[in-house]
Amino acid sequence: MVLSQKKTLGFYSADPSQHTLLEDSQGLLTGALVSALGFYFLNRVGLLTGGTAGVAFLVHYTFNISFGLLFFLVNLPFYYLSFKRLGFAFSGKTFIAIGLVSVITEVEKRFLLIDYLHPFWGALMGGLLLGYGLLALYRHRASLGGVGILAIYIQERFGIQAGLIQLAFDTGVMASAFLVLDWQTVVWSILGAVILNLFLAINHRSDRYIVVR
Repeated sequence: MVLSQKKTLGFYSADPSQHTLLEDSQGLLTGALVSALGFYFLNRVGLLTGGTAGVAFLVHYTFNISFGLLFFLVNLPFYYLSFKRLGFAFSGKTFIAIGLVSVITEVEKRFLLIDYLHPFWGALMGGLLLGYGLLALYRHRASLGGVGILAIYIQERFGIQAGLIQLAFDTGVMASAFLVLDWQTVVWSILGAVILNLFLAINHRSDRYIVVR
């Protein structure tokens, strides 16, 4: 009876606050797949987003280096803070999720090609798909970026709100984009970022789904 309360058929957890290995695995994989598709939509029309992905996009557009490789490398410096502040489980799953997204963004181009995509639709679908992907990862206590980790650290160390740190970083990324991209592209990128954050604000609540415990 106790075992049946913890797992159903040995695979699915009956406890909403816990996940089995199978549940976490499918959550990380599907979250990474949907997120990578969101990045594809943004990349297809030359847009970017906030966080470390925005930095990776900027370098990608400037030097034509693989986005998947850049996305993986840009996040590396943040793992020390993640392991130190957020624990092994969250950090390990985040590392796996970022690794999956980095690989999938390179592989999916062999299976998917959109001949025409309007920047508005790219911003809309890119923002929504990233929102869905991140929501899946959040529900399995993982993420896709190191800026949030840094923001939490600064908040704990200096008392500055994490949301303000994240906003300042994203503003800096978008401001830097004007040096690389035309202003229309930056505006569409901002729209995509707003759609992404609105989607998460509406659909993710810490009292329903706990990212880090």
